[in-house]
Amino acid sequence: MSESLGSAVRGAPQTTLRHQLAELRGPAVVPRPMDARALAALAANPGCKRRALLDGAGVDKAVLAERLGSPAAYGQSQFAIMRGNAFEAKVKADGGRELLRLLGVDDAAGVEVPDLAAAGPEGRAARTALALREATEAGAWTLLDHPLLALDVAGSPVFLEPDAVVIGPDGRWTVVEIKSFPMIDGAADASKVGAAARQAAVYVLALERVAAVTEGARVARSVLLVCPKDFSNLPAASVVDVRKQVSVTRRQLDRLTRIEDIAAALPEGLTFDVETCTPEQLTEAVEAVPHAYAPECLAACELAFHCRERARCAGAVEVLGRSVRGELGGLTTIGAVLDAARGQDGDGGTPCSGEAESSGEDDPTVAAVRRARALRAEALEAGACL
Repeated sequence: MSESLGSAVRGAPQTTLRHQLAELRGPAVVPRPMDARALAALAANPGCKRRALLDGAGVDKAVLAERLGSPAAYGQSQFAIMRGNAFEAKVKADGGRELLRLLGVDDAAGVEVPDLAAAGPEGRAARTALALREATEAGAWTLLDHPLLALDVAGSPVFLEPDAVVIGPDGRWTVVEIKSFPMIDGAADASKVGAAARQAAVYVLALERVAAVTEGARVARSVLLVCPKDFSNLPAASVVDVRKQVSVTRRQLDRLTRIEDIAAALPEGLTFDVETCTPEQLTEAVEAVPHAYAPECLAACELAFHCRERARCAGAVEVLGRSVRGELGGLTTIGAVLDAARGQDGDGGTPCSGEAESSGEDDPTVAAVRRARALRAEALEAGACL
């Protein structure tokens, strides 16, 4: 019988991280690869060890959430996926003629489109890196259709697949993002463009890893966003500056705790095997890994509904949002905030007195909460008099 995950991490250095994560995921469970969308969401919440571990282990969080009784209302519909695939095929038809036209290249016949096929993700990533170097040395327009890039995240390799990368004669590498949401009068929905920019920033970081060892290469800090024009199916393009997103994503990814460090703190025998574990066992396993819930998770994580329910049951201030959580400092529960506002102790009943009361008054957070309560009372009293 194989050793437990905790024992493997602590006492068997020869066991690779990949084997540890396979044990955590379940030996018979096929790993779910992490994509740029998931990585961008993870970078937006680097304090969530739960998501970092589950994504690193390749656990299907949608299936896990369903087994926990909190199915996720997250992800694209099949219709949206089919529409996006059809639009991407149109943009890349005839050797990418439409895409190259948007880049200002009139003669698509002279553009190289190398074959990137190879065995396994490691092979495809190596073939992509070779194609990038060859295109840069050749000094000619080159289109890489669905290249595969590798990026180290918290000590674990992640393989990313952008829609396209274009290499110019000057050695400039440009990420191309093809989306099916419309660009009306030259502008698209700001929230969707922002999400696309955060996703593209992950590709830029992965390209920079290859460019660092490629002479003459430089990665553009702007990406080409291609969307349907107005209400038609004709492609239109917009250049999106992603310098801010690249900087933020790099900083957030650097903050991520290494996955082996998270795994080392787990109880022995812990597993997220959705095929063999009962819902009760899965709940216990999930709760053993710290999380950092925020309302923004509802739009980016399949486990968000489960984490929200647990945070609500615990009365955690995280359910009110990150900004509120930051303002409240050491007051970590809604009950503690209400008690502080009423001048009560942390147990929710008796008034504070003596040293405890003095300590509360000295706390600027407690003082601000009490001041807010006093202002609310004054406003309600003034409203009642009108």
